Amino acid sequence: MEDRFLKAAIEEAKKGLSEGGIPIGSVLVKDGKIIGRGHNKRVQENNPVMHAETDCLHSAGRIGTYRDTTLYSTLMPCYFCAGAAVQFGIKKVIVGESKTFAGARKFMESHGIGVVDLHNTECIQMMEDFIRKNPKLWNEDIGEL
Repeated sequence: MEDRFLKAAIEEAKKGLSEGGIPIGSVLVKDGKIIGRGHNKRVQENNPVMHAETDCLHSAGRIGTYRDTTLYSTLMPCYFCAGAAVQFGIKKVIVGESKTFAGARKFMESHGIGVVDLHNTECIQMMEDFIRKNPKLWNEDIGEL
């Protein structure tokens, strides 16, 4: 069964792609409801820190505690976004895939975050297509330019 929260993150990723950006999406869930949505806007806003997870947290706003939330992302978070999850005390991160980018799974786990990788084929295909078509932009995004 398709996870509805991952599906919402995929919708965000597609929105970013349609805007000329990098197709990574994220949602923040609390009590079975989406309280924040975001997508990578580094290109659209010329902002190097507007990753999908950062945009998602920004959209959620100040909610007091994040300990009872789950962060969904179409791609394994990088160290920057993983650091935000650690900083805010998020206890669970569910990702669409880590095949195209290994990210900071061990870092998050070492700080008590439960990480679930769904190995979602739609997420993998979306990133493989983007990376193949936009290698320079992708390498900039992951800091390997």
